[in-house]
Amino acid sequence: MTRPPSSRATALAVVAALVAVVTLVSAAIFLGAAGGRGGEDGTPAAVRTEAATPAATGTWTGTWAAAPAAAEPHTAGAGLAGTSIRNVVHTSVGGTGARVQLSNLFGNRPLHLGHASIAVSAGPRTAAAVPGSMRRLTFGGRASAVVPAGQAVVSDPVPLPVAPASDLLVTVYSAVPSGPVTLHPHARQLSWLARGDRTEDADGAPYTTRTAYWRYVTAVDVWGTRAAGSVVAIGDSITDGVTSTVGADQRWTDHLAARLRTEHGAPRYGVLNEGISGNRILLSNRGRAPANNPSALDRFDRDVLGRTGVRAVVIELGVNDILRRPQQLDPRRIVAGLQQLVARAHERGLIAVGSTLTPFGGHLGAVPRQETVRLAVNAEIRAGRVFDSVVDFDRVLRDPADPQRLLPAYDSGDRLHPNDAGYRRMAGAVDVGVLARGRAASGL
Repeated sequence: MTRPPSSRATALAVVAALVAVVTLVSAAIFLGAAGGRGGEDGTPAAVRTEAATPAATGTWTGTWAAAPAAAEPHTAGAGLAGTSIRNVVHTSVGGTGARVQLSNLFGNRPLHLGHASIAVSAGPRTAAAVPGSMRRLTFGGRASAVVPAGQAVVSDPVPLPVAPASDLLVTVYSAVPSGPVTLHPHARQLSWLARGDRTEDADGAPYTTRTAYWRYVTAVDVWGTRAAGSVVAIGDSITDGVTSTVGADQRWTDHLAARLRTEHGAPRYGVLNEGISGNRILLSNRGRAPANNPSALDRFDRDVLGRTGVRAVVIELGVNDILRRPQQLDPRRIVAGLQQLVARAHERGLIAVGSTLTPFGGHLGAVPRQETVRLAVNAEIRAGRVFDSVVDFDRVLRDPADPQRLLPAYDSGDRLHPNDAGYRRMAGAVDVGVLARGRAASGL
């Protein structure tokens, strides 16, 4: 007797059919946009950062991003040569096509990309793709690219139906030792590794190694008509979501993205998370150049102003300037650093929303002098002398009975980082209407 198909198999079959139909329709939009045109002007593929755009009504919008944060330890020699890296990323808005940015920021030699691909994930905790969704990525019309040390490359666009709040698989492969691997270490998402060139393997079977990092991939843009732009959140580990549930997309930026998709009157923006754990406004990490964990002042142009379709920025920074050595105990310098970020946002016509510094009382090593600095910075922020608009993360997360500490219901347990409920509460505190005001709100 023949068994009826499982609900999971049926769902995948339906999704695959929809992918095929939408692809046939959208392929015409992209006809001639990506195929065979790159490189005709003699520009190397690695430095062609503006891919051809589809010849139809629509616009590119950032749907996902992650800040390049560091050189991966123990990869200074061969990098990950001979390994396929399948990154799992979560979208905020959808579209009918996609393009990908890959970064060699922390490399010390050219990154030779042999193959790269993008596909729709078949589900959580799997490296498999939805049947029919695998797309080879090209760069200036070529399947391979060479990315110089310290630079990035944007792929040609591919027709691919991308749903909001869905997972994509971005896979890269290099056979050539490339030196230090550029990564984002606190992905809060499981990605995958496989030996050999398995870039276009859709079943995921060769991907037997799980990894908690995002490597090389730093942005995914989508082509569509529904999104009106993107908002970038630049911050530290609290924006990075380091204590949120792995694989559950519970960062405060994920909850904000859900609000922007569903709430009446909210701008239909993509949400791009540019948080780095341990990040500071004023100082980068010491050591190699470029320094791991670059300061917000150093990375603002790349990680905020350089993102696709950005209309607003939310800045959540300052706690690590106080807590990390060398500690900054002059609140005026922290405020001045934040004001510099706002000025640079205004130069681009962006509204700058900023958060108060959240409580850290009881966190390992925190002392009363640091609390005095935090309160002084917050006083300047609340007085309106820093940002166009304020989201008071301190007020919504603190314990009313002990304002120096997080409310226990929102505390992950380390007296510094929120839990999933705390991150949801943070997203709920953002005035989404402010994000759409743009130049008018910033006084430009």
